[in-house]
Order: sequence, then structure tokens, then C-alpha cells
Amino acid sequence: MTPPTGRLYAVPNLLGVVAPERVLPAHTIETARRLTRYVVENAKPARAFLRALALKVPIREIAIVELGSHPDRARCDELLAPARGGVDIGLLSDAGCPGIADPGALLVEAAHAQGITVVPLVGPSSIVLALMASGMNGQGFAFHGYLPVKPAARAEAIAALEDGSRRSGQAQIFIETPYRNGAMLEAIVAACKPSTRLCVAADLTLPTESVVSRPIREWRPADGARYAKRPAIFILQALVK
Repeated sequence: MTPPTGRLYAVPNLLGVVAPERVLPAHTIETARRLTRYVVENAKPARAFLRALALKVPIREIAIVELGSHPDRARCDELLAPARGGVDIGLLSDAGCPGIADPGALLVEAAHAQGITVVPLVGPSSIVLALMASGMNGQGFAFHGYLPVKPAARAEAIAALEDGSRRSGQAQIFIETPYRNGAMLEAIVAACKPSTRLCVAADLTLPTESVVSRPIREWRPADGARYAKRPAIFILQALVK
């Protein structure tokens, strides 16, 4: 008899150092605790998360395998082999929800192709939380990941997002490496029209959380100092033509 196929559980990670029960529902925590095999973005943050869960078994008994930034189909097939043999697998990102702004989407795609059931567990997504708190268009939005680093290309990208928002009414969501938040805010203020709205949501779910949403005319480049080295989500929405 063919053994039953295991499931691939998409396990949300925390967005920072906080007690899991403050952010994650009991079902997510209990499911994550019982899994004995994980495919992870990076092993170090994965181990920190699993230790915070107060596992029922020593962490050395948990199989933790890194997915890598750009896994190919052969690598995904290899990582899913235990599920084909009946073992449940957890997919864990460094922070937030796996598969969203995360290479885990490739493993999920491979699981569907092989008939492996994918189970998304409830947990924090900084993108969704920021949009919820921004007051911007939750009916139409787009996530763009990281914008270019070089100043000229970054300014061009910001202007294109603002123009796209003005034409479509969509909220435009993007992120930046925390130590470049100040430069990003300065570039946004310089590139956008005074009436365009900007939300910066930082340290979401943490005690230091802040969400500020206001027109560009009320932002100053100096405000960037308050976001130095803090994980942040940026959302732009222009007035529709």
C-alpha cells in the first residue's frame, strides 16, 4: 500500500523578537511544534524561531534544511521527497509569511505540481499589516519588493510608482534594507508631489511599532533618522487623475 503523502505547511515566522503567543494563534504554534522537518530560508533565524516556540523535542532532533535564494526544480523535488514518503514538512521564512517576497514560493509551486497538499498557517505579514494600517487602497494595490539602490534609478522608480498610482488608484508597496531607510525617505520626498500620500510602517508587531501615514508635504527628509535600522514598509498613493 502506498503511504499517505505528507503535507507542506507554510509556517509564518515572527517579525522580530517578541513572544510567539503575542502574534501567532494557538493552532499555528501547536502545528509548528509538532513538525520534525523544516525547509527554511536561512538556518540561523529558523533555529531562533523554533527555540522561541518551546518545542516538545530537542531542536537537534529537528531536521532543518536551507532552501537557498534561487532553488531550481531539482532542488525542490529533493526537498519534497520526505513529503512524498508521508512526512509533514514546515516551510519557514526568515520573517513573516513564507512565499511572499520569499523564495519559498518555488517550493510551494513544486508541491502543487506533485500533488502535495499545501496548508497556509495564520501569522503576520508585514505587507498586509502595513496596508491595513495605512488608510490606503486595500481594494487595489501592488507590491514591488526592493527598489533600485543607485540614486538616479531609485528616483526614476519612485516617480514611476507615483505615476502608476495616479493612473490606477492603486497603493504602491515596497521595502528597503533598514540601514538605507533614511536615504529612501529622502528620495521619496524629493521625487513625489506634495499631495501624494506616504505611509511608513516600522517594527510591526513589536513594542516599538509605529505607523505614520500623511501627505508628502508633511514629511521631511530629516524624519528618516527615526527609521534607521528598523524594518519598514513604504506605501505610496497618489491622487487619481
